[in-house]
Amino acid sequence: MKQQLIYGLSACALLGACSAPDDSNRVVGELASDRIEISAESNEPIVEIVVTEGQSVTAGQVLIRQDSARAAARLAEAEAALAQQQARLDELVRGPRREQIAAARASVEGATQELEFRDSELVRVREVHKRGLTSTELLDAAKAALDAAKANDKVARARLEELLAGTTIEELRQAEQAVKQASARRDSALVDLDRHTLTSPVDGIADSRLFEIGERPGQGQPVMIVLGGKQPYARVYVPEAMRVRVSAGGKALIYVDGLPAPVDGRVRWVSSEAAFTPYFALTERDRGRLSYVAKVDISEDRERLPDGVPAEVEFLIDSGE
Repeated sequence: MKQQLIYGLSACALLGACSAPDDSNRVVGELASDRIEISAESNEPIVEIVVTEGQSVTAGQVLIRQDSARAAARLAEAEAALAQQQARLDELVRGPRREQIAAARASVEGATQELEFRDSELVRVREVHKRGLTSTELLDAAKAALDAAKANDKVARARLEELLAGTTIEELRQAEQAVKQASARRDSALVDLDRHTLTSPVDGIADSRLFEIGERPGQGQPVMIVLGGKQPYARVYVPEAMRVRVSAGGKALIYVDGLPAPVDGRVRWVSSEAAFTPYFALTERDRGRLSYVAKVDISEDRERLPDGVPAEVEFLIDSGE
């Protein structure tokens, strides 16, 4: 009787082995998403958190706002400097006003009259000095006054010629470069202001926030984690013996715990380095224990699956697909 029981169990085992599915192309892993750290670019305090943890977000959606008063003031200062430089450039392009030219001509006339007066004054003082009726100091003062009048006349005439000639090319170039410099500073201040509003770079899930309202993160410090992608991918480990038959673009079936049927998948990437190194120092028996990380995307259009759920991936490689 005991021997018959043993034969029966052996038969059942053989039948079970014959009916068991071929899982040689199956590997295990879990659903995961690319973790994107949203970092603060300033150390200003947080004034608003727009999304909640676990909420779906789209690319460009606002996540967190920081106090931007200081950045707005810098932008206003840069815009004022740009307006000043632009006005200076416009002034040079327009050239001198008619009123300025008229004033310069009047200055020339006044300097000419002053020169004529000083010249005649020197002639009179010399005649008086020859007669011995005046001192040498008075003669020297008349000469100095004439020299000053000549210099003032030259200055007035040079000023008039400058206005009549207009703006030089060099002055225009300097003014144009000053406008470009002020414009670049304005653009930089505008970028700084915009970066006080943190947005999501991709579609995904707002997984966790690391700061609360009122807290002041350090510059470059992560403030929120976003799980990227409309769907997580299956992160699995491919055995060394299967690695040569698995490549990017290959089809697969993803079995997720809790789903009644598998979902279609496509291999996105397979690591070129083994998870355990150095592989060149291993024996043939030990090399069989190596595995390679692979990412398999869910290609079906369906509701987003949660991260961290165990999954199995069956690579469709025997059928040649």
